[in-house]
Amino acid sequence: MSAKAKTSPPVKPGQNVSEAFATLMAHNFAFLVEWEDKASTWDDIEGVHQLRVTIRRLRSALSLFRSAIPREISQPWSEEMRWIGGEFGLARDLDVFIDEGLDQASARLPLPGADELCDIARERRARAYQEQVQPMLASERYCRFKEGFHDWFSHRRWESQKASRKSRELQSNKLVPFARALLDKQERQVLLTGSHVNRNDAPAMHQLRIECKKLRYAAEFFRPLFLGMDDFIAHMKGLQDLLGLMNDVAVTRHLLDILLLEENDHQTLVFAGGLIGWRTCDFYHMLGRYDLYWEEFTEARHPWWKTSALVLADVTAEVKAGAEAKVKAEPVAKAEAGV
Repeated sequence: MSAKAKTSPPVKPGQNVSEAFATLMAHNFAFLVEWEDKASTWDDIEGVHQLRVTIRRLRSALSLFRSAIPREISQPWSEEMRWIGGEFGLARDLDVFIDEGLDQASARLPLPGADELCDIARERRARAYQEQVQPMLASERYCRFKEGFHDWFSHRRWESQKASRKSRELQSNKLVPFARALLDKQERQVLLTGSHVNRNDAPAMHQLRIECKKLRYAAEFFRPLFLGMDDFIAHMKGLQDLLGLMNDVAVTRHLLDILLLEENDHQTLVFAGGLIGWRTCDFYHMLGRYDLYWEEFTEARHPWWKTSALVLADVTAEVKAGAEAKVKAEPVAKAEAGV
């Protein structure tokens, strides 16, 4: 795993909103470039996984910062990222299906047909990499995206693009109050979506998953500003695991529809049916703990409003350095003044 995957974007309390947004973009863009080579082959499935996650983080940042960087300014980049993520989609889903789904199921389900289904899935994955992932990474469109997007965030082009007065003011505002308001807003969105969600309504549960992901990304974006963010994120884990498993079941069904479209082998079809039943059983078993996961999330403390949790190391260092410089300069100034 790359070191960048374990480190937070280097945002600082002393930055304004525009500077912090550029920092987030640069951090994730560097991660995107780092994993490109590994993403072109399934020898290391982390390549496509990390690129897909990075694209999602970038798109989430564009969405979360929309009050300062309006949709009409960021939309072209969001659409290009949607295209990139879409080209990774089938390959990544098949990576997970083979390495996390089939491998586990083969050892637990006493049914024939596992090897046959695995062969079909591996062949389809190879096609997905060869027909979608590799051509996309080698395309002129992807190259233009990287060049244009890098220029956009490195020169903070949004500052010179047409935007409302309110958005321009937000861009120059201090980061910490903006981060607090953004985290509050996204948490309210999660609460609004999940408080009375119909657990049997797949689209509603999927929307809750999306809102939870945005809140987690926001917490990770602003982790350097507030102590205790890791604890807050940990309180979301059970809920996110449940929603992730629900998504895995839906993806498994979709993939089997693709893989078995023209398949007539009885044993393969039997194993596929057993696989769906096994994953669905896991989901409903975990769904029974929804109230516990939801309660854990809603009772989590919000470190971004605790004054003692605000990380002021950089600001303190700057003030200290300024004070020391002033002390050193005073004797020189006095000497020059003849005092």
